[in-house]
Amino acid sequence: MKRLTRPDARTLAVVAALAALALLVTLVVSRRHDFLGVLMALICVLLATIAGVSVAAARQADEPVAAERSAAPGPPLDDPLAVDADTLDALDSRDALRAVRERRRAGGGFDDREGWISDR
Repeated sequence: MKRLTRPDARTLAVVAALAALALLVTLVVSRRHDFLGVLMALICVLLATIAGVSVAAARQADEPVAAERSAAPGPPLDDPLAVDADTLDALDSRDALRAVRERRRAGGGFDDREGWISDR
């Protein structure tokens, strides 16, 4: 028995779009307002959805794979928000957090949790 091959995404998109267009023209010309008209309208929507998904699949197949784009993983060199391990270690320190709290209290500015800080 001969095995059928799967159609390409572009081929499927074209066939589904043409079938949806033909069904839409048939609906407009015949002006059916019964169960068959509703069924034909639903099939038209289904075919249009299949055409849209097939177009998206064809576009995705044309894009290069993410692994092929960047061969060397690692931190971006131009990223200003990159934080190294030493900075993370310093931010995790209890002494650093205590110093930030003391600076916030001594500054006499606005504290998010308590509102305006008075002379404490």
